[in-house]
Amino acid sequence: MNALRLLSALLVAGVLLAAGCQRQRETPPPSAPTTDDLGRTVQVPGVIERAVTLAPNLTEIIFAAGAGHKLVGVTTADDYPPAVENLPRFGALPIDYEAVVALRPELILATDHVNAVNDAAQFEALGLPVYFFSYDDLDGMLQSIRVAGGLLGTPTHAHAKADSLAAAIDTLQQRTESVAHRPLTLFLISDETLFSFGDESYIHTLISLAGGQSATANIGTNAPVLTDEFVLTIKPEVIVGAFGEDYDPARLLELHPTWDIVPAIQNGRVYGMDPDLFLRPGPRLVDGAWRMAEKLHPSLF
Repeated sequence: MNALRLLSALLVAGVLLAAGCQRQRETPPPSAPTTDDLGRTVQVPGVIERAVTLAPNLTEIIFAAGAGHKLVGVTTADDYPPAVENLPRFGALPIDYEAVVALRPELILATDHVNAVNDAAQFEALGLPVYFFSYDDLDGMLQSIRVAGGLLGTPTHAHAKADSLAAAIDTLQQRTESVAHRPLTLFLISDETLFSFGDESYIHTLISLAGGQSATANIGTNAPVLTDEFVLTIKPEVIVGAFGEDYDPARLLELHPTWDIVPAIQNGRVYGMDPDLFLRPGPRLVDGAWRMAEKLHPSLF
Protein backbone atom coordinates (compact mmCIF):
# COMPACT_ATOMS: atom_id res chain seq x y z
CA MET A 1 0.00 0.00 0.00
CA ASN A 2 2.79 2.40 0.87
CA ALA A 3 4.43 1.52 -2.43
CA LEU A 4 1.22 2.38 -4.30
CA ARG A 5 0.94 5.70 -2.48
CA LEU A 6 4.56 6.51 -3.28
CA LEU A 7 4.04 5.66 -6.93
CA SER A 8 0.91 7.82 -7.07
CA ALA A 9 2.72 10.70 -5.43
CA LEU A 10 5.56 10.45 -7.93
CA LEU A 11 3.11 10.40 -10.83
CA VAL A 12 1.26 13.45 -9.52
CA ALA A 13 4.54 15.26 -8.94
CA GLY A 14 5.64 14.39 -12.46
CA VAL A 15 2.41 15.72 -13.95
CA LEU A 16 2.66 18.94 -11.94
CA LEU A 17 6.31 19.39 -12.93
CA ALA A 18 5.49 18.80 -16.58
CA ALA A 19 2.62 21.28 -16.40
CA GLY A 20 4.88 23.84 -14.77
CA CYS A 21 7.52 23.37 -17.47
CA GLN A 22 4.85 23.67 -20.15
CA ARG A 23 3.61 26.93 -18.63
CA GLN A 24 7.20 28.17 -18.52
CA ARG A 25 7.72 27.32 -22.19
CA GLU A 26 4.46 28.95 -23.23
CA THR A 27 5.21 32.20 -21.42
CA PRO A 28 6.93 34.46 -23.96
CA PRO A 29 10.09 36.26 -22.94
CA PRO A 30 9.48 39.87 -21.93
CA SER A 31 9.88 42.63 -24.46
CA ALA A 32 13.11 44.60 -24.44
CA PRO A 33 13.72 48.24 -25.39
CA THR A 34 15.53 48.49 -28.72
CA THR A 35 16.62 51.58 -30.64
CA ASP A 36 15.64 51.65 -34.31
CA ASP A 37 17.41 53.48 -37.14
CA LEU A 38 15.57 56.71 -36.36
CA GLY A 39 16.70 56.66 -32.73
CA ARG A 40 13.24 55.70 -31.50
CA THR A 41 12.92 53.37 -28.51
CA VAL A 42 10.86 50.32 -29.51
CA GLN A 43 9.64 47.60 -27.14
CA VAL A 44 10.44 44.51 -29.21
CA PRO A 45 9.06 41.15 -28.02
CA GLY A 46 11.66 38.58 -27.01
CA VAL A 47 10.35 36.08 -29.56
CA ILE A 48 8.52 37.17 -32.71
CA GLU A 49 6.45 34.77 -34.79
CA ARG A 50 4.14 37.26 -36.54
CA ALA A 51 5.47 40.31 -38.37
CA VAL A 52 4.33 42.57 -41.20
CA THR A 53 6.28 44.88 -43.48
CA LEU A 54 5.02 48.24 -44.72
CA ALA A 55 7.27 48.47 -47.81
CA PRO A 56 8.34 45.98 -50.53
CA ASN A 57 12.08 46.48 -49.99
CA LEU A 58 11.69 45.50 -46.34
CA THR A 59 9.91 42.32 -47.39
CA GLU A 60 12.90 41.40 -49.53
CA ILE A 61 15.22 42.17 -46.63
CA ILE A 62 13.22 39.93 -44.28
CA PHE A 63 13.34 37.05 -46.75
CA ALA A 64 17.07 37.61 -47.26
CA ALA A 65 17.46 37.41 -43.48
CA GLY A 66 15.82 33.97 -43.54
CA ALA A 67 12.71 35.15 -41.69
CA GLY A 68 10.17 35.26 -44.51
CA HIS A 69 8.18 32.51 -42.83
CA LYS A 70 7.40 34.92 -39.98
CA LEU A 71 5.62 37.42 -42.21
CA VAL A 72 1.84 37.27 -41.90
CA GLY A 73 1.07 40.14 -44.27
CA VAL A 74 2.60 42.48 -46.86
CA THR A 75 1.47 45.49 -48.89
CA THR A 76 -0.43 45.33 -52.16
CA ALA A 77 2.75 46.59 -53.88
CA ASP A 78 4.81 43.53 -52.89
CA ASP A 79 5.68 41.13 -55.68
CA TYR A 80 9.00 39.55 -54.68
CA PRO A 81 10.04 36.93 -53.79
CA PRO A 82 7.33 34.65 -55.25
CA ALA A 83 6.42 33.39 -51.76
CA VAL A 84 4.66 36.70 -51.04
CA GLU A 85 1.88 35.74 -53.45
CA ASN A 86 0.41 33.53 -50.74
CA LEU A 87 0.41 36.21 -48.02
CA PRO A 88 -2.49 38.45 -47.00
CA ARG A 89 -2.32 41.96 -48.48
CA PHE A 90 -3.17 45.43 -47.19
CA GLY A 91 -2.95 48.92 -48.59
CA ALA A 92 0.11 50.92 -47.54
CA LEU A 93 -0.41 54.33 -49.18
CA PRO A 94 -2.40 55.21 -47.17
CA ILE A 95 -2.01 52.46 -44.59
CA ASP A 96 -5.05 50.29 -44.03
CA TYR A 97 -4.71 50.24 -40.26
CA GLU A 98 -7.63 47.92 -39.67
CA ALA A 99 -6.30 45.32 -42.08
CA VAL A 100 -2.87 45.39 -40.46
CA VAL A 101 -4.25 45.11 -36.93
CA ALA A 102 -6.46 42.19 -38.00
CA LEU A 103 -3.32 40.24 -38.86
CA ARG A 104 -2.31 40.33 -35.16
CA PRO A 105 1.35 41.21 -35.78
CA GLU A 106 3.81 41.19 -32.89
CA LEU A 107 6.12 43.58 -34.75
CA ILE A 108 5.58 46.02 -37.62
CA LEU A 109 8.56 46.87 -39.82
CA ALA A 110 8.64 50.24 -41.59
CA THR A 111 11.06 52.49 -43.48
CA ASP A 112 11.21 56.26 -43.55
CA HIS A 113 11.80 56.06 -47.32
CA VAL A 114 8.13 55.13 -47.71
CA ASN A 115 6.32 55.40 -44.39
CA ALA A 116 5.57 58.52 -42.34
CA VAL A 117 7.01 58.35 -38.84
CA ASN A 118 3.74 59.68 -37.44
CA ASP A 119 1.95 56.55 -38.72
CA ALA A 120 3.62 54.55 -35.96
CA ALA A 121 1.63 56.35 -33.25
CA GLN A 122 -1.66 54.71 -34.21
CA PHE A 123 -0.17 51.23 -34.06
CA GLU A 124 1.72 51.86 -30.85
CA ALA A 125 -1.44 53.18 -29.19
CA LEU A 126 -2.78 49.64 -29.71
CA GLY A 127 0.35 48.08 -28.23
CA LEU A 128 1.87 47.15 -31.62
CA PRO A 129 5.57 48.08 -31.81
CA VAL A 130 6.87 49.66 -35.02
CA TYR A 131 10.57 49.38 -35.91
CA PHE A 132 11.87 51.82 -38.54
CA PHE A 133 14.73 51.01 -40.90
CA SER A 134 16.64 53.84 -42.55
CA TYR A 135 19.70 53.60 -44.79
CA ASP A 136 21.11 55.39 -47.83
CA ASP A 137 23.84 53.09 -49.10
CA LEU A 138 24.79 49.47 -49.73
CA ASP A 139 26.49 49.08 -46.36
CA GLY A 140 23.30 50.22 -44.66
CA MET A 141 21.26 47.73 -46.69
CA LEU A 142 23.57 44.87 -45.66
CA GLN A 143 23.40 45.94 -42.02
CA SER A 144 19.60 46.00 -42.22
CA ILE A 145 19.62 42.33 -43.20
CA ARG A 146 21.71 41.56 -40.13
CA VAL A 147 19.46 43.64 -37.89
CA ALA A 148 16.34 41.97 -39.30
CA GLY A 149 17.81 38.57 -38.51
CA GLY A 150 18.50 39.68 -34.95
CA LEU A 151 14.97 40.99 -34.48
CA LEU A 152 13.26 37.93 -35.91
CA GLY A 153 15.50 35.22 -34.50
CA THR A 154 17.47 34.21 -37.61
CA PRO A 155 20.85 35.89 -37.02
CA THR A 156 23.00 33.08 -38.45
CA HIS A 157 21.17 33.01 -41.76
CA ALA A 158 21.04 36.81 -41.93
CA HIS A 159 24.75 37.29 -41.34
CA ALA A 160 25.60 34.60 -43.89
CA LYS A 161 23.41 36.26 -46.53
CA ALA A 162 24.82 39.73 -45.82
CA ASP A 163 28.36 38.36 -46.03
CA SER A 164 27.53 36.64 -49.33
CA LEU A 165 26.18 39.86 -50.82
CA ALA A 166 29.23 41.77 -49.54
CA ALA A 167 31.47 39.20 -51.26
CA ALA A 168 29.56 39.66 -54.53
CA ILE A 169 30.06 43.42 -54.26
CA ASP A 170 33.81 42.97 -53.67
CA THR A 171 34.10 40.56 -56.60
CA LEU A 172 32.40 43.01 -58.95
CA GLN A 173 34.55 45.88 -57.74
CA GLN A 174 37.70 43.87 -58.36
CA ARG A 175 36.51 42.99 -61.85
CA THR A 176 35.77 46.58 -62.90
CA GLU A 177 38.39 48.56 -60.97
CA SER A 178 41.00 48.25 -63.73
CA VAL A 179 38.81 49.16 -66.72
CA ALA A 180 40.61 51.52 -69.08
CA HIS A 181 37.64 53.85 -69.46
CA ARG A 182 34.66 54.54 -67.24
CA PRO A 183 31.86 55.81 -69.50
CA LEU A 184 29.82 58.78 -68.32
CA THR A 185 26.54 57.12 -67.39
CA LEU A 186 23.18 58.81 -66.98
CA PHE A 187 20.61 56.90 -64.93
CA LEU A 188 16.99 57.86 -65.53
CA ILE A 189 13.93 56.77 -63.58
CA SER A 190 11.54 57.71 -66.40
CA ASP A 191 11.97 58.54 -70.06
CA GLU A 192 9.56 61.45 -70.58
CA THR A 193 9.90 63.49 -67.40
CA LEU A 194 13.59 63.07 -66.63
CA PHE A 195 13.59 62.03 -62.99
CA SER A 196 17.02 61.01 -61.74
CA PHE A 197 19.14 60.76 -58.56
CA GLY A 198 21.13 63.44 -56.72
CA ASP A 199 24.47 63.36 -54.98
CA GLU A 200 23.48 61.36 -51.86
CA SER A 201 21.94 58.41 -53.67
CA TYR A 202 23.21 54.82 -53.63
CA ILE A 203 22.73 54.75 -57.43
CA HIS A 204 26.14 56.36 -57.91
CA THR A 205 27.76 53.51 -55.98
CA LEU A 206 26.04 51.00 -58.26
CA ILE A 207 27.28 52.84 -61.34
CA SER A 208 30.82 52.97 -59.95
CA LEU A 209 30.75 49.24 -59.14
CA ALA A 210 29.57 48.63 -62.69
CA GLY A 211 32.60 50.48 -64.04
CA GLY A 212 30.92 53.73 -64.95
CA GLN A 213 30.96 57.37 -63.89
CA SER A 214 27.62 58.82 -62.78
CA ALA A 215 26.47 61.91 -64.65
CA THR A 216 24.39 63.22 -61.75
CA ALA A 217 26.72 62.50 -58.83
CA ASN A 218 27.33 66.20 -58.21
CA ILE A 219 23.74 67.42 -58.29
CA GLY A 220 22.81 68.63 -54.82
CA THR A 221 19.12 67.73 -55.07
CA ASN A 222 17.94 64.34 -53.86
CA ALA A 223 15.48 63.77 -56.71
CA PRO A 224 16.39 66.13 -59.56
CA VAL A 225 14.25 66.54 -62.67
CA LEU A 226 16.69 67.01 -65.53
CA THR A 227 16.23 69.13 -68.63
CA ASP A 228 17.04 68.36 -72.24
CA GLU A 229 19.68 71.09 -72.04
CA PHE A 230 21.39 69.31 -69.15
CA VAL A 231 21.64 66.08 -71.11
CA LEU A 232 22.86 67.88 -74.23
CA THR A 233 25.52 69.63 -72.18
CA ILE A 234 26.95 66.64 -70.31
CA LYS A 235 26.72 64.31 -73.37
CA PRO A 236 26.39 60.95 -71.56
CA GLU A 237 28.09 57.99 -73.22
CA VAL A 238 25.61 55.53 -71.72
CA ILE A 239 22.00 55.98 -70.65
CA VAL A 240 20.56 53.41 -68.26
CA GLY A 241 16.86 53.66 -67.54
CA ALA A 242 14.50 51.97 -65.10
CA PHE A 243 12.27 51.40 -68.12
CA GLY A 244 12.04 47.60 -68.11
CA GLU A 245 14.18 45.11 -69.99
CA ASP A 246 11.96 45.17 -73.11
CA TYR A 247 12.35 48.93 -73.58
CA ASP A 248 12.75 50.21 -77.14
CA PRO A 249 15.56 52.83 -77.16
CA ALA A 250 13.97 54.50 -80.18
CA ARG A 251 11.26 55.82 -77.87
CA LEU A 252 13.79 57.96 -76.03
CA LEU A 253 14.73 59.79 -79.22
CA GLU A 254 11.05 60.19 -80.13
CA LEU A 255 10.45 61.89 -76.80
CA HIS A 256 13.62 63.98 -76.99
CA PRO A 257 14.43 64.54 -80.68
CA THR A 258 17.27 66.99 -79.93
CA TRP A 259 19.20 64.13 -78.34
CA ASP A 260 20.34 62.85 -81.72
CA ILE A 261 23.77 64.35 -80.96
CA VAL A 262 24.10 62.59 -77.59
CA PRO A 263 26.86 59.91 -77.74
CA ALA A 264 24.69 57.30 -75.96
CA ILE A 265 22.03 57.71 -78.68
CA GLN A 266 24.50 57.76 -81.54
CA ASN A 267 26.31 54.66 -80.34
CA GLY A 268 23.23 52.64 -79.44
CA ARG A 269 24.07 52.57 -75.75
CA VAL A 270 20.64 53.07 -74.20
CA TYR A 271 19.67 50.22 -71.90
CA GLY A 272 16.35 49.54 -70.25
CA MET A 273 16.68 47.65 -66.96
CA ASP A 274 14.35 46.02 -64.45
CA PRO A 275 13.32 48.96 -62.23
CA ASP A 276 13.07 46.83 -59.08
CA LEU A 277 16.81 46.12 -59.25
CA PHE A 278 17.54 49.82 -58.79
CA LEU A 279 14.52 51.63 -57.37
CA ARG A 280 13.78 49.13 -54.59
CA PRO A 281 16.66 49.48 -52.11
CA GLY A 282 17.04 45.90 -51.00
CA PRO A 283 19.25 42.85 -51.60
CA ARG A 284 18.68 42.89 -55.37
CA LEU A 285 20.64 46.14 -55.71
CA VAL A 286 23.70 43.89 -55.94
CA ASP A 287 22.18 42.03 -58.87
CA GLY A 288 21.40 45.37 -60.47
CA ALA A 289 25.04 46.46 -60.24
CA TRP A 290 26.19 43.22 -61.89
CA ARG A 291 23.67 43.54 -64.72
CA MET A 292 24.64 47.15 -65.31
CA ALA A 293 28.29 46.14 -65.47
CA GLU A 294 27.45 43.60 -68.18
CA LYS A 295 26.00 46.47 -70.24
CA LEU A 296 28.82 48.92 -69.60
CA HIS A 297 31.67 46.45 -70.06
CA PRO A 298 30.41 43.36 -71.89
CA SER A 299 33.96 42.22 -72.66
CA LEU A 300 34.52 41.58 -68.94
CA PHE A 301 31.73 39.01 -68.91
